[in-house]
Amino acid sequence: MPKGYWIAHVTVDDAETYRLYQQANATIFAEYGAQFLVRAGAQQVVEGEARPRSVILEFPTIEAARACYHSAAYQAAKALRLGASNADIVIVEGYGN
Repeated sequence: MPKGYWIAHVTVDDAETYRLYQQANATIFAEYGAQFLVRAGAQQVVEGEARPRSVILEFPTIEAARACYHSAAYQAAKALRLGASNADIVIVEGYGN
């Protein structure tokens, strides 16, 4: 069964509230087996455009990635993020895993 990934590009407008979102999602991500592969490290845009913050989360399965996003717990945490940032998020099935 392929792994699943969240790929997010984020502009944070309210850092304090965004930290509350991060605290709220920590338990949720652990529950679904998520691991951060990229979490706002230094980035260089070499083509096109990107938001200032990039995040890649790996889940054990694509189903876990989808279930996490659609869970009531994550949707509650997401409400914090919506007021503090703008984001583009995609859920992607892993290749060959």
